[in-house]
Amino acid sequence: MATICQIWRPDRGRCFKTYGIVLVLFMDLVLQCVNGYMSSHIGQELPYARDAQRGSVITSPEVPAQASASPADKKSNISTCPSGGLCSRLPAECINCSYHHNCTYGKPASFTCRPNKGVHCIGESGQQQTNFSLSIVCQFCWQLDPSQYKCKDSTNCMTVSCPRKRYNTTCDVLGHVHCIGNRRFNKRLFCNWTGGYKWSTALALSITLGGFGADRFYLGQWREGLGKLFSFGGLGIWTLIDVLLIGVGYVGPADGSLYI
Repeated sequence: MATICQIWRPDRGRCFKTYGIVLVLFMDLVLQCVNGYMSSHIGQELPYARDAQRGSVITSPEVPAQASASPADKKSNISTCPSGGLCSRLPAECINCSYHHNCTYGKPASFTCRPNKGVHCIGESGQQQTNFSLSIVCQFCWQLDPSQYKCKDSTNCMTVSCPRKRYNTTCDVLGHVHCIGNRRFNKRLFCNWTGGYKWSTALALSITLGGFGADRFYLGQWREGLGKLFSFGGLGIWTLIDVLLIGVGYVGPADGSLYI
């Protein structure tokens, strides 16, 4: 019996040792997971704190662009603001509205406005008003239809490149259009300008005098024009190809503008 106990007790201790190692490794893994979770969340804002901050920005009663407008700018616009007319017909630069951002996009919303200092207007009843309600569609200025704002055109971008190139420009909302947010904003538009070249003229030259490079010379492509001139239109093959390319509009003016 003593011999059996001496043989069995070491095996039993080895089993406990193995279980202990597994238990230690498991606890170490659990501690690493907890430590990683705590380190990834400590120092961050609580969800309700972030929501509260976002809510204060979205429901701000004043638009930053209007709040930053200086009194000198408002006074300089008084000369262009009509007086004695309906308050709801005043241009946007003549009134100061308390726009809020918690309206439903695309739906009509009412905002409280007042005319700028020195501007007088009347309501529907014919009485002079210092505060009035203005109903507009709930949308930011950069979301307006392109016909409601005007952008600066660019004349140094290639319009016939593939893929079509874009350019950055500044756009201003038209005076009679009311919207939420900054009335001047940046847009990224496709190059869309013309240098005065006519597609019909280019196609006619390509059909009649294309073998001498007249179409390429007309479009400002002098190298291709000289190549066609001295090769007799690539023995007619280049001429036929150019007729097709100009006909479908693939080949355009060298400055990248559009045809008239």
